[in-house]
Amino acid sequence: MLRAYVREGDRLVPTDFDPAAGTQLTGAVWYSLTDPTREEDKFVEACLGIDIPTRREMQDIEPSARLYSEEGAEFMTITALIEDEAGQVVKTPITFVLRNDQLVTVRYADPKPFRLYERLVSRPTAGEVGGERVMIGLLESFIDRLAQLLENTGDGIDQISREVFGNKSTKPTRKTRDLQSLIERIGKKGDVLTLARESLVSISRLVSFHQSSGSENQKSVRERKQEIKVLQRDAAALSDHATFLSDKITFLLDATLGLINLEQNQIIKIFSVAAVVFLPPTLVASIYGMNFQFMPELSWPLGYPFALGLMVLSAAVPYLFFKRSGWL
Repeated sequence: MLRAYVREGDRLVPTDFDPAAGTQLTGAVWYSLTDPTREEDKFVEACLGIDIPTRREMQDIEPSARLYSEEGAEFMTITALIEDEAGQVVKTPITFVLRNDQLVTVRYADPKPFRLYERLVSRPTAGEVGGERVMIGLLESFIDRLAQLLENTGDGIDQISREVFGNKSTKPTRKTRDLQSLIERIGKKGDVLTLARESLVSISRLVSFHQSSGSENQKSVRERKQEIKVLQRDAAALSDHATFLSDKITFLLDATLGLINLEQNQIIKIFSVAAVVFLPPTLVASIYGMNFQFMPELSWPLGYPFALGLMVLSAAVPYLFFKRSGWL
């Protein structure tokens, strides 16, 4: 789908444009391509004199394939985060092409920051709205979205921390099962943080590349210099916060695994003590289970109660010893 935003005074008006209609489009500031067809790509390429990168080219991870200048245009690709149908956070590439203060965005998903900014860009604003300003506004929306994602993830990590260190379950099996479910939740939070850091790094690289690239509109560069610095500071701050949350995730994972090991060691200790407690009675029963012809206790009327009492005594002595030593 191709949606063009045309400048009308101090605001941008969206227009759903069909290249097959054969009409011309003038005054467009922003070409928004969403899962574009080849005809739509060709139309935008003819309007701006550039080559739109393919979906496969957008997925390349090499910096030279994501950030480069060609034919007087800047090609910049970031990694954005979206939620799939199952509610899981996944990544998708989004390419920004900036030339002569005209912007082209190419995407194969519908991130929430795009929907939010599309509603804002149609409102009247102070000053002239150009392609660079639209790109900065979109990046600000992505950073705001990432900040909200990190905040929600941090709240989830705090909740997991309370559950890890405040587990009051008295049954070892249930407690171990609860800790195992916490490991799965910790892993999911860690995946989200990894994706968030990857997205923030890609935004920081885009901003640095755009700032270092020569621009034909030096006045625009001076006007947007402060906004770009704010973007850099916000991206760096969020990246540091994501690193802090990742360290906390690592600590919680180690703590959870340590608690599971303690629970398993407790179970093994119980079995070990039980084996030691029942070993002497087993020895007594084995002695009197021998098939020797001459055993005085076999003809003794109190032999059977004596053997039972001896087995109970031999089991009680180790148990009381372990109990007094604090092993149970």
